[in-house]
Amino acid sequence: MIQNVLNTKKDNSVATANEQQPGVAEPKAAGHKQQTADKKTRLDAVRDFRVEFGPSRKDILNFTNQLAVMVRAGISLSDSLGSIGEQHSNLKFAAIITDLKNKIEAGQSFSQALAEHSDVFSNLYINMVAAAEVSGSLSDMLQKLAEYLDRDAETRSQVKGAMVYPIIIAVMAVTVTVFLLTFVLPRFTTIFEGKEHLLPRPTKMLLATSQFLRSYWFVVIPAIGGALAGLFYFIGTQVGRRWWDETKLRLPLLGTLCRSLYITRSLHTMGALNRAGVPILNTISITAQIAGNVLYKDMWLAVYEDVREGNKIASSLGRCRLMPPDVVQMIRSGEDSGTLGDVLRDVSDYYAREMKTIIKTTVSMIEPIMIVLMGILVGFIAMSIVLPIFKISSAVTGR
Repeated sequence: MIQNVLNTKKDNSVATANEQQPGVAEPKAAGHKQQTADKKTRLDAVRDFRVEFGPSRKDILNFTNQLAVMVRAGISLSDSLGSIGEQHSNLKFAAIITDLKNKIEAGQSFSQALAEHSDVFSNLYINMVAAAEVSGSLSDMLQKLAEYLDRDAETRSQVKGAMVYPIIIAVMAVTVTVFLLTFVLPRFTTIFEGKEHLLPRPTKMLLATSQFLRSYWFVVIPAIGGALAGLFYFIGTQVGRRWWDETKLRLPLLGTLCRSLYITRSLHTMGALNRAGVPILNTISITAQIAGNVLYKDMWLAVYEDVREGNKIASSLGRCRLMPPDVVQMIRSGEDSGTLGDVLRDVSDYYAREMKTIIKTTVSMIEPIMIVLMGILVGFIAMSIVLPIFKISSAVTGR
């Protein structure tokens, strides 16, 4: 009996131990699962991490196109904004679109909601939408806005494309010059030692420049960076901005290109706003803000003051040299006939075609000029190295 009781206690203790054993392992397993979950969360956070900037011009163009199509299809503005916001890959722009939807559902008009995001949507965009809300043609106006933005993007792309090749050639010229002065020219220093009196002045200047670059490169690089930073800071000031805008108009080749760009942009904007039914004073004020040049901005602000006093646009533009006389005459004809919007559109289309021709001409002229300048620079360095060698050789041989 006693033996049976002992055996029963032994069996119970073994069972209890076996039951407690999983209980000991459970905290370890739970801790391991928690660590795995935390590690997975960190990996997901790293994987999902990305740096996003505000919406680009292309984002706004695509948004306008999509919204125009959906509104034209009969979908409500609120539902259209909600659908576009859910599908947009740029989270910041998606949040802005969602905010527009919420403000419209709260009772604000579309233009009022856009005005609260004036850092994203321009005054032109807001005013054209406001005019469309009055006339009841939002889908048509959005389509016109999309066409305007598309043409503006094309113009910017053309101008940037025209600047790419000259910049590449200039960078190559500077790189080749620095390479020759810092790596090639020092190889000939030992040949010229003790014979400095036989070296021509250009060679002495190049040797001194090479020695300076190799000895004080840690000063030259920050000095160049500081000079560029100072230039950009100066251009950012009011005085510097005016100087830079005046300089762009005076450059031999780029001046004509910049002038055509400012005229095309201004007239295209005025035509789009005028045809949209925006009041003329608002139209001129917005045109002044998007002119892109301080001188043209001042011109349109002067026109604004004259028109507010009861004068016509053409009479005010006629006193300014920034606008060609033939353009002023066509604007006068449009004012007299009541077709100013159509005239502005035709003139801006003409200058857009003219600007394409100017871009091609400018690029075709800049290309050989840059190549010739680069050849002259490299040839000057090469001759400054080779001629002293011949001169020293002649002096040594006595010939």
